[in-house]
Amino acid sequence: MAKYMLIMRSTDESLAKLVETPMDEMIEVMGRFNDELIKAGVLVAAEGLDDPSQGVVVDYSGETPVVTDGPYGETKELFGGFYILDVATKEEAIEWAKRIPAFPGSKTEIRRVPSIDEFPQDNEWIRRERAWREQTGQL
Repeated sequence: MAKYMLIMRSTDESLAKLVETPMDEMIEVMGRFNDELIKAGVLVAAEGLDDPSQGVVVDYSGETPVVTDGPYGETKELFGGFYILDVATKEEAIEWAKRIPAFPGSKTEIRRVPSIDEFPQDNEWIRRERAWREQTGQL
């Protein structure tokens, strides 16, 4: 099994459609999909994000980081939320992504989440992180 992050991205237009959707309807549709993931035993985590206008951007282009309030300058593809699934293959992650109830114009990016086992185990920082993960029940 491997973990894959399904990154939900929307455009200004698909975000506007989302905002227009009654909350009860949105919760019902997403709840049904989430329930399928839970019953299949593949859901690790899932979160949606608040309105982009409530966020900030930290820009590291200069010598010191610069913080600016949202909304972002370019809003062609906003990161709106994510799922982390524990599935056997990338193809299985793709099949789940195809079933996400999304608005036209939305996209889902799929990225594998490497396991801590893939990093050099003799590295002090990896050992510390592994110990923390074991202590918090993540391993």
